[in-house]
Amino acid sequence: MKPSISAINTFYYYHDLGRALDFYCGTLGLELAADFGFAKMVQSSPTSFFTLMDLAYSQHAPDEPKTVTTAFATEEVEAWYDMLRAAGVPIHHELKPDVGKAHEGFVALDPEGYYLEFERFNPHPENEQLLPLLQSIRPINAGPEGALPITATVLWLYYEDMPGIARFLREGMGLSMVVDQGFAQIYPIARSAFIGPVRAGEGLHPYSEKKLVTIALITDEFEAWLDRLQRYPEFDAKTASMDEVADRVRFFYGLDPEGYFMEFDTFLDVEANTGLRQRLRSGGD
Repeated sequence: MKPSISAINTFYYYHDLGRALDFYCGTLGLELAADFGFAKMVQSSPTSFFTLMDLAYSQHAPDEPKTVTTAFATEEVEAWYDMLRAAGVPIHHELKPDVGKAHEGFVALDPEGYYLEFERFNPHPENEQLLPLLQSIRPINAGPEGALPITATVLWLYYEDMPGIARFLREGMGLSMVVDQGFAQIYPIARSAFIGPVRAGEGLHPYSEKKLVTIALITDEFEAWLDRLQRYPEFDAKTASMDEVADRVRFFYGLDPEGYFMEFDTFLDVEANTGLRQRLRSGGD
């Protein structure tokens, strides 16, 4: 039996952290969940978060490609589209509604070019396992005055070897696929957080060796995950400590089979983490 995961936390990296925070908390209306100074953690669904991080504190190079897309699952795709267009947010792919398709939506750009997809999953044979999961989730309130819901997020990641990454997610991570789109798949990883491997070049991004993103999985079973992945040959698990957050977070990290930087985090039971730990507890309801 695999150890538990409470939430997913996607690290995006910025030259102008203040502008990024204004966009995610102002324009998108997401709530600030934790403030580390050089990194701001915002909640993007009941069990998913972004950490917006100053590039100066990153292990990534500034010129690495942003080979990642975050999809916000929402029933209010049209309202999000109208709001973001009115706010002057660049639209990378326009909304083309078609309720006969398995999913419909659009892609916007954040202030430094990360792709954000707003997507509705429609009743369709392709979604027969996914829709009951989404329907069981109480959305968060986002957008202007909290009027626009977000039910879940799908973190789309781009691979050359789809069978290889499916094997890692199944055997290394203990995940089960709920959607198979042919060139893309979806795996639940926490209640309202999903990972979606995509065949590079057929989705929004081509393959890149380096990626300006880190996938962090939040867990209270740190030792169990470390033991599991230390025994998995395609994940070189390493423990680490950052002086700036050592009193708040314990983590280990490694690379997945095609070089995505992954870490496993436990937020310690200290006063500075009280609000965040409450969000993590309530997100699984």
